[in-house]
Amino acid sequence: MNIEEIREFALNMFDVEESCPFGPNTLVFKTNLKMFLLLPLDKDQLKFNVKCKPEIAIALREKYPTAVLPGYHMSKKHWNTIVVNGQISQKEMKEFIVESYQLVARKMR
Repeated sequence: MNIEEIREFALNMFDVEESCPFGPNTLVFKTNLKMFLLLPLDKDQLKFNVKCKPEIAIALREKYPTAVLPGYHMSKKHWNTIVVNGQISQKEMKEFIVESYQLVARKMR
């Protein structure tokens, strides 16, 4: 996946808005005014942050030690940084984004 594919995928979900509250180099995607995806634009290697259930976050970090890291500048318990380095399939990356979206959307109901 590249930046545009991730951006398009996120924006096609229900009630998603995009903004740059941390400056022009990070796209933030929200639903119900809550962040579920952060996409830095200024990194040499493509990465993005997604929310995750704590027990799953740890398991993913163990399964993909160089592709799933504790959330950069986020709660390490609830956020992962996904490094797009070929170790994780596009399908699975999309699943991470959907799960993050659902975690945030569920809390608002």
